[in-house]
Amino acid sequence: MSEDQDPAAQMSLTVSERDLDELAGKLARWLTGKVGAEVTVSDLSKPSSGGMSSTTILFDAEWPADGGTERGSFVIRMAPEDSSFPVFESYDLAMQFQVMAGVAEASEIAVPPLRWLELDDSVFGSPFIVMERVEGRAPSDNPPYVFFGWLFDATVAERALVADATVEVIAQVHAIDNVAERFPLLDGADTGLRRHFDAQRAWYKWALTDHGVEVPLIERTFDWLETHWPADPGPEVLNWGDARPGNILFEGFTPTAVLDWEMATFAPRELDLGWTIFIHRFFQDIATRFDQPGLPDFLRRDAVVAKYEKLSGHSVRNLDFYVVYAALRHAIVMARIKCRMIHFGEDTVPAELDDYVMHRLTLEALLDGTYEWD
Repeated sequence: MSEDQDPAAQMSLTVSERDLDELAGKLARWLTGKVGAEVTVSDLSKPSSGGMSSTTILFDAEWPADGGTERGSFVIRMAPEDSSFPVFESYDLAMQFQVMAGVAEASEIAVPPLRWLELDDSVFGSPFIVMERVEGRAPSDNPPYVFFGWLFDATVAERALVADATVEVIAQVHAIDNVAERFPLLDGADTGLRRHFDAQRAWYKWALTDHGVEVPLIERTFDWLETHWPADPGPEVLNWGDARPGNILFEGFTPTAVLDWEMATFAPRELDLGWTIFIHRFFQDIATRFDQPGLPDFLRRDAVVAKYEKLSGHSVRNLDFYVVYAALRHAIVMARIKCRMIHFGEDTVPAELDDYVMHRLTLEALLDGTYEWD
């Protein structure tokens, strides 16, 4: 990324072209079949910002029930169209639904109430989940919350509440027991960490090398991780996967909903912790690079570790490995987004292949052991 490029522009995505009027009609007919009464659908919209992994549609609906009228506000999550040059290769909505239902049953985590899972792609062209809509606000990814917004404007003490709440959610997820029985779709051969790592290699091939893009920095990071593989990774637990405050809705500074479970997996606890710590540093490093203060007090590595250890009673281990691993995973995300933007004419091919990685300098410093945390 050149010094004069806007980070928000770098992270923009071409949105889905699904026609909302057409979706409204199909949705009303589908819901009518589900509830056994004629449904009226209104106020369909797409959020102005959101995740990269799926299409999100908001809507209201009402229908006659028990002599009155039942009304609700709902959210649809569906896989993006193939024509949208998706970031991820697969979107396992059945797994997401099972994980969310299991987490809601086994914990006090504020998972949005689930209503329906539809795996028949003839309805909308892809499977989808319908959840009840929960009010709240999340720190923005685009533009990043380190530049402005409600979290940026909050006091240090208020931001600490958000950071602590994020770590508390992670600790609650990791405390869920009998995970193999509760979440069989996440189980498999070998260790969870090795399965996860092998899946990243396969995703890298699909996302980049199959399109003729081989990024030396990403290849180097895969090698570094193999060389530094933990001798004793420790017990594996359910991991949220995309563990960060941007996937939590807050009322004030209290969580109202924990979102985005599509990256849930079995792995050592540090997988989630490394991701949480790195993703904030990704945003913070963007701010620093543009001579902005960012939020240096927020989600500090030492504070995250201390809070987690206090809550869980677990001594965090091998964290450097998991931070680098998070940086690798996000490197594939950002390189794929770069390819996507080039595909849609929103960006140009960089002069150096390593510049497909927006956080190239951070990742290089992490690999070289020269990254400065303070």
